[in-house]
Amino acid sequence: MTIGLYNTYDPNKFREAHRRVLARSGPVALAFGCNLVTFGFPYEKEMRTPQDIVDWLSTTTTIGDGGEYLIELAKAGRFSIFDKPAKGFPPQFGEVIITTRKPEPGNSVSPRKVAEMVKGGQSILLLFGLGPHGLPKELFKVGKYHLDITGKGYSMETATAIGAVPAVLRTLVDSK
Repeated sequence: MTIGLYNTYDPNKFREAHRRVLARSGPVALAFGCNLVTFGFPYEKEMRTPQDIVDWLSTTTTIGDGGEYLIELAKAGRFSIFDKPAKGFPPQFGEVIITTRKPEPGNSVSPRKVAEMVKGGQSILLLFGLGPHGLPKELFKVGKYHLDITGKGYSMETATAIGAVPAVLRTLVDSK
C-alpha cells in the first residue's frame, strides 16, 4: 500500500500545510506498512531528494518523534516525490484508489475488497487530495475504484482520513 498525497494547495510555494501533512503522514505510513509519495508539492529548490526533504523537516517538527519516522521511510526507499502526473500515475504504485466520501456510481469499492486486493499481492495507491476541495474531479476518472472508508459518506479532515484509511485496511489485511 502506498499513501499518495496530491497537492491542491498552493502550487508555487511550500506552505505550512505541506509541512504538516508530511510530518503527520510519515508515522502513519510506517505504522501501517505503507509507502509514502507526494505529487505536485512545490518543494524549495534546495530540497531535491526525499532525503533532503526529511532532513529539513526533522528540524521543524516534533511530530513522529521529531521526523524520525519519515527519515526511516526515506532511508528505506519508501518515500518518493513526483510532479503532478500529466499522463497517469507511475505504474509502480499499483492500482489507483481514490479516497473520497462521494464515490461515483459504479466505482465504489468496499474496504474489504481493497484489503482482498492487497492480500492477493496487488499494489495500491491510496490517493488523498490536499486542500479545502480534495482531489480535482478530473482525477476521479483516473481511479477505477473509489473508496469511502466510512461507507456512510462522512466527511473527514484530511489528516484524519490519512490515518483512518491505512489503519482500517491494514486491520482487514491482517485479519483471518
